[in-house]
Amino acid sequence: MGFSEADVISVLKEVFATNDPRVKVGIGDDAAVIRGTDQQVITTDMAVQGVHFNLDWSSAFDIGRKITAANVADVLAMGASCEYLVAAVSLTGNEELSWIENLASGMKSEADKAGAVIVGGDIARSAVITIAMTAVGKTSTPILRSGAQVGDSIYVSSLPGWSAAGLELLTREISVNSAIADKALSEFSAPTLDYDVDFRRAHSISDISDSLLIQAQQMADASEVGFEFSTSLIEATAEFKEMNELASEINGDAWQWILGGGEDHVLLATGVNLPGIMIGKIIAGKGISGVDMKKAPVSWSHFT
Repeated sequence: MGFSEADVISVLKEVFATNDPRVKVGIGDDAAVIRGTDQQVITTDMAVQGVHFNLDWSSAFDIGRKITAANVADVLAMGASCEYLVAAVSLTGNEELSWIENLASGMKSEADKAGAVIVGGDIARSAVITIAMTAVGKTSTPILRSGAQVGDSIYVSSLPGWSAAGLELLTREISVNSAIADKALSEFSAPTLDYDVDFRRAHSISDISDSLLIQAQQMADASEVGFEFSTSLIEATAEFKEMNELASEINGDAWQWILGGGEDHVLLATGVNLPGIMIGKIIAGKGISGVDMKKAPVSWSHFT
């Protein structure tokens, strides 16, 4: 191993250095000290090499962005803003110090977009690279999955499916020279969160990390209502036209990507006159209607 723990901490202190007044004590002590808030939202997520990311497909910078985006999206899905992040990373010892710096820089890049500060973490040695991150946010009124109401419209912050499209390009080893294919590959490597879409007036929100249909089913069950999607509304979007063009070119299925794909971290919300893209409505009843799939989405499982 060509570096010591002190070398890594030194790099991280430089990357994550901040004058943010919310941070009283940052990296360098036993724990971070932050100024309190009235209501806190806390979430954590983990990414394991070979399970959640592939070093042959993603750069260290993109991996850093992706794990950070996954945590921030969960905070946004509570109607909250993300304030602080703590990252714990296990390394094999074979990484270059520059790779670690790029990983940290990716984390910081996404944290900056979210208006959050990375205030600490831990490092250890292991057989594979593992990244665990905890996010802390705040909100005056948490928005839950159980708040959907009959008469609400269904919205997404942007059309999901791009990450699934990018994954199909990589797993099938398809090379397509087009801006649409580049977009799919980019969104798989590090999803773009829709920070400009404000869902804080929504009645219910969920982060689409598994798939649109799985998350909608969870919201429908929690709210005891039905989610009725409109294929015509989805097909009218510019993103659907792009995705369908890519699907036609590689003999893929745009609807499978949109309905059954995951890891876009698009927000799914219900409410009245919300921003984003309207794709259906909430009705009395239960379950999902209005769309059909050739192959059912499969929820993420680490142990099957």
